[in-house]
Amino acid sequence: MQILRRNLTAYGFLCAALACFTVFAWYPMVREFILSFQKTDLINEPIWAGLDNFKTAFLDPAFGEAWLNTLEFTLLALLCGYAVPFVVALVLNELRHARAYLRFVVYLPVMLPPIVAVLLFRWFYDPGPGLFNQVLDVLGLPPLAWLDSSSTALISLVIVSTWMNMGSATLIYLAALQNIPPELYEAAELDGAGIWKRIRHVTIPQTRLILLLMLMLQIVATMQVFIEPYMLTGGGPENATVTVAYLMFQNAFTLQDYGSAGALGMMLMIVLLVFAAFQLRLTREDKA
Repeated sequence: MQILRRNLTAYGFLCAALACFTVFAWYPMVREFILSFQKTDLINEPIWAGLDNFKTAFLDPAFGEAWLNTLEFTLLALLCGYAVPFVVALVLNELRHARAYLRFVVYLPVMLPPIVAVLLFRWFYDPGPGLFNQVLDVLGLPPLAWLDSSSTALISLVIVSTWMNMGSATLIYLAALQNIPPELYEAAELDGAGIWKRIRHVTIPQTRLILLLMLMLQIVATMQVFIEPYMLTGGGPENATVTVAYLMFQNAFTLQDYGSAGALGMMLMIVLLVFAAFQLRLTREDKA
């Protein structure tokens, strides 16, 4: 009883956190699971439909395009949003001056509301007075239809996503780099290792677990991309930026087909769970 009283405050904070997770995370997941097997308009009594919602979602003409676009976005985001923050962290770790200021500059986009960042890039991508086309004009290059061409729309969304989220990843990488014992670098330098060999044989092995964790978080986040296509392209042009999450939104709030939207959500969740399980197994093997 005495231990319970001493830890009462901690238990109170824990209960508040559990309540938030229950209301805003676990309950929606359970509700989505139930909806994926129902036909409902959220007003009248739902009708159990079995696997019909999954069949409807699978036969949707945009189903294949949504998954292909999501996978392509994820791969492009890994090339940019996963590698670029690590390179920036390496550069910041080597600096001796203005490090705190540069950390703030790198992290600043994370502090902006996502909608503000997206609207900012909408102006950047404007085919007329947009900043990017003005830069291309100064360089003597032809303007690009950033969001209006199926060949550039998806990579344009990747650039927005990378800029918005790289600050957090950079600081995590930077913290991991600063925990590497300096003696390892000194030993590598005595052996004649250059900067690339030091990164390959010291930096990457010492940050391996963080790199694996960030890889998992990056894939989970990018496969749920929604704000960028919703605000910038509306899934266009020619469904070039329709993602699974955006297709879920269309089914639920445009077509009022909540069952197929729930089925899509379940498919996406299963894919992410399989990947997360595989990633956790690799992490455990790496620790062993």
